[in-house]
Amino acid sequence: MRALLVDDHALFREGMKHLLKHLRPDVTIYQAASVREATEILAEHLDVDLVLLDLQLPGMRGVQALSAMRQFNDDVPIVVLSGAEDGETVRASIECGAMGFIRKSVNPDEMLSAVETVLAGKVYLPEAVLDAADTSAPSQDSLLVGLGIAGRRAEVLVHLAKGKSTKSIARELGISDTTVKTHIQAIYDALSVHSRTQAIYVLARHGWALADITH
Repeated sequence: MRALLVDDHALFREGMKHLLKHLRPDVTIYQAASVREATEILAEHLDVDLVLLDLQLPGMRGVQALSAMRQFNDDVPIVVLSGAEDGETVRASIECGAMGFIRKSVNPDEMLSAVETVLAGKVYLPEAVLDAADTSAPSQDSLLVGLGIAGRRAEVLVHLAKGKSTKSIARELGISDTTVKTHIQAIYDALSVHSRTQAIYVLARHGWALADITH
């Protein structure tokens, strides 16, 4: 495993380094204090598995840093580490392509669990997002049916939320890769989103119980 920590506070980076070493003793950790340094590292090390990114960096605040990283490399999973946890910041991060959002105030065990979740290909959302969900929303089945997500599409969505790849979903459901991709696009269209992370975020905000699936 190779991880890149992007934060302008050296002390926080060192703390995260020790946490990640506890999670994966053989992890290789690169460190950067700015987006410029981070992109230079990514250019040199194309095999980075995970980026942990602070949103408050010198010369680039908020999701601008995330957008800049995404434009440079659209493949590597990026997890936002932030002192803020308001819904607007979380939403903006997800819309800009973050695979997860972790509050800096969480305890070490929760931090490690969040990182493991993302490494498993799943999406990690802070409890504050789930707690703020619309509890008056209809049941999960009713919600999905109302959005035009039923039958096979609903099955694909559950597997998608679990971090399964297109090929894995196709194999488990006994359908072709092309059919899975068609269902995924239909799900995105129904939710007016462009990615799996955005889809999960929207459903969470509608009260869909994602904890057992994504955590």
